[in-house]
Amino acid sequence: MKKYLFIAMMCLFAVNLAACNLFAKEEAEKIPVAAEVSKSMEVDLMNAKGEKVGMVALTQADKGVHLHILAEGLEPGKKAIHFHETAKCDAPKFEGAGSHFNPGGKEHGFKNPKGYHAGDLPNLTVEADGTVDLEITTPEVTLNASEANSLLDADGSAIVIHEKEDDYKTNPSGNSGARIVCGEIKK
Repeated sequence: MKKYLFIAMMCLFAVNLAACNLFAKEEAEKIPVAAEVSKSMEVDLMNAKGEKVGMVALTQADKGVHLHILAEGLEPGKKAIHFHETAKCDAPKFEGAGSHFNPGGKEHGFKNPKGYHAGDLPNLTVEADGTVDLEITTPEVTLNASEANSLLDADGSAIVIHEKEDDYKTNPSGNSGARIVCGEIKK
């Protein structure tokens, strides 16, 4: 008798399991999903000696481009960080990166009444141990190559860390000093 009761319970369990699986499948088909996967990329950060000192993860978000900056071996303190107009990071001075990314033809700095460059970003802080772990989102740029403010235009762009902090007002780069770290952003 116990044998038949056990078999009956197993059959009941199997029927319920099948019904649960069918229900779960039907429910999963009703859940809306995003039609587009966000564009993302990683960019190596190089110092003036050509050594890798970190990376930046860039992700296209609803409200612009999200950056996650990780670096080490830097001098502690506040530093300016900007997008520059060309994906060319020739050490030691990184001059090939050109000027700040500025498709709107504006002046430099968040405190400038005439606007600011699309490449202007908030200062970052290098911790006492020489590391940076910062996340920011900027609405001024995109990773969508077809748009005028795209970091991925024909010649790409660069992300540059400067030796000093940005004063957010002085043209052309906020008195931020030499370029000490650079990363090429390109397709």
